[in-house]
Amino acid sequence: MMGTTGAGPHLRILAVSWEGGGNVPPTLAAVRALACRGHDVSLMADDTMKTEAIEAGARFLPWKRAPNRPDRSDASCLLRDWETADALAAFRKGCERIFVGPAQACAEDILEALATEPADMLLGSDLLFGSMLAGEIAKIPTALLASNISIWPLPGHPPFGPGFLPARSAADKARDADASARAEQLWDSFLPCLNAARAHFGLAPLAHVHQQCLSAGRHLLATSASFDFPSERLPDQVRYVGPLLELPSWARQRWTSEPARERRPLVLVSFSTTNQGQADVLQRVISGLAGEPVEVVVTLGKALEGLRLQSPANVTILPHAAHDDILTRARAVVSHGGHGTIMRSLHHGVPLVILPMGRDQNDNAARVDYHGAGLRLDPSATPQMLGETVRRILCEPGFAERAAALGRAIAEEGPGPARFVAEIEDFVLNSSRRTLSAA
Repeated sequence: MMGTTGAGPHLRILAVSWEGGGNVPPTLAAVRALACRGHDVSLMADDTMKTEAIEAGARFLPWKRAPNRPDRSDASCLLRDWETADALAAFRKGCERIFVGPAQACAEDILEALATEPADMLLGSDLLFGSMLAGEIAKIPTALLASNISIWPLPGHPPFGPGFLPARSAADKARDADASARAEQLWDSFLPCLNAARAHFGLAPLAHVHQQCLSAGRHLLATSASFDFPSERLPDQVRYVGPLLELPSWARQRWTSEPARERRPLVLVSFSTTNQGQADVLQRVISGLAGEPVEVVVTLGKALEGLRLQSPANVTILPHAAHDDILTRARAVVSHGGHGTIMRSLHHGVPLVILPMGRDQNDNAARVDYHGAGLRLDPSATPQMLGETVRRILCEPGFAERAAALGRAIAEEGPGPARFVAEIEDFVLNSSRRTLSAA
């Protein structure tokens, strides 16, 4: 039963997540915000997240039947999208191994936890269909956390994946319709698996995979409405809560610049916390900036810390560095387009050059392009092209001006953690009122 405190409701919340690299910091930020508010939070996730979950204020529950990564090594990674250049093949692998394939096992773990420790709500993941399924079975208020933009198109938005800009012509609309149909067909190739899990629990089959998401009462987007494309209207269950930024546990190395280099523009280069086969791209970026009158700081991250790169005199490579210290001085960022890196860059008003390598990165890059806060390149770009593009970002002040304006607009929406907690509390209270009214 939900309790109360002087500050408001006291909720028992079961949150669930998975080890996917960029989704981990927003999940931990959400857990920390709820725990700091005084709520009783448990986090069911991979063993890789145990120490971080406890530090954030949650009780930790490991996946038992569902996939559970014991470490963050390449060997334990289930996505393994560095093994193929085919984005659709990588997506299918993610659906099979993480998102839809283990739905029954994921739901069984969650239902077992709820039977042992009842909760007032379930905070699921927008990519873990087992979490949506468990919420439907348990008849418990269920919200889904998206660590970035929505994977399901909002009204007026292009479909997720290809990195399209909003449609402006009949041809663009036909393009979007065709891509949306193909995406639905791809998702629905996993419909037999999802419906088999639903049948196991005595639930009726669905006509489309995406209908499972509708069983959740809230879909919380940990991004900014100012960053996203304009939408004609938001579905009732969708809410923007703002970026949920948290430093990765390994990002503890501080950066200090040599005084002799401080007169040169600083460029931060960062390509993901997980392995996406980015060694070649990183080396080409470094080669493209080697002859430029800039100082370059390259941060690697846990999955890339052993990577060997040829480093010219104007390049510093840091394996475990936090970005904020660097961004206070940076004039440009070269990145794969991960949501967290973009949000931190915009917070500091730093324009970006983005070479998307998959996942949500094409769509993040499209939004940076749309707002004029940077430029996007194909990851196969030559060193010469990379150098020229960074030079353009540094020489044309409009990019920095638009990045700073976008960063201010995002900040004016309010702090993400506080908005997230407010949405959670409002959702549970309204669900409780509807339950009492129905009774």
